[in-house]
Amino acid sequence: MDIQEFLNLTVFGIAIKQPITFLVKALLIYLVTQGAVSLIKFLFRRSQRKHNSTFLDKTTASFLQRISVYALYIIGGAIFLSLIPGMEKVGNSILAGAGIMAMAVGFASQEALSNFISGLFIVFGKPFRIGDTIKLDDIVTGTVAEITLRHTVIKSLENRTIIIPNSKINSSTIINSTLSAEDICSFIEVGVSYDADLDKAMGIMREEVMKHPSLKDHRSDEEKKKNAPVVTVRVINLGDSAITLRAWAWANNSGEAFAMKCDLLKSIKERFDRENIEIPFPYSNLIIKNQVKG
Repeated sequence: MDIQEFLNLTVFGIAIKQPITFLVKALLIYLVTQGAVSLIKFLFRRSQRKHNSTFLDKTTASFLQRISVYALYIIGGAIFLSLIPGMEKVGNSILAGAGIMAMAVGFASQEALSNFISGLFIVFGKPFRIGDTIKLDDIVTGTVAEITLRHTVIKSLENRTIIIPNSKINSSTIINSTLSAEDICSFIEVGVSYDADLDKAMGIMREEVMKHPSLKDHRSDEEKKKNAPVVTVRVINLGDSAITLRAWAWANNSGEAFAMKCDLLKSIKERFDRENIEIPFPYSNLIIKNQVKG
């Protein structure tokens, strides 16, 4: 029996060559799809190694790579469905593009679609990129590690991995320290009592800031000609129990600014203790009236 006769044999009324042909075509579709995916990944990696263009930065490249890979899998799956008897129309509709949105609406939740669209806004709107240091709603602070179709991964200052849905980020207030100017101003705020010598307290704060090695002279040339102080200290609030003083301290970047603020809060507190300048805390006066019964 030659190969042609073997393929023409029937089992339960089905020619042997039909399932064999189906399996060969399915295997070919799988190999071509996987090969195309590998090629796409290789091309994106190569473009990132050879070029540092502003258009195709690391964030955009990573996002476009994911979309391309998903699109290839959808096309491969659609072609595979077209091989199955009775599923030809489904496969053809997906290939034509008419079924893609219907599948997305039918099988994906509203939240997933929202995350996807928000991801597009993040990638192409570029409020931040991979590697940027950001703060979200004064709650989460860290470095952007990855941006996917569904979520964004942030490494916190404590080196914890925080995964946030893109829709949540899109509705948040974003502070991007990387996109701003390199110099960062840190507010050093301390409250003193109403009995304190304000000039003395402000002078101590200025001296402590001036001694810090991370302090940067941020004065303009005009301010230097006018002998403006390197560190400005002002009264910014008269509270219920304290007068709030603020010193403006500049540093090269957000990391140095944060470390400098921590150091200065400690050194100013210690200096105030030595100089008998009180840092008050809220307190209440309790009045007890004795009622004399006749």
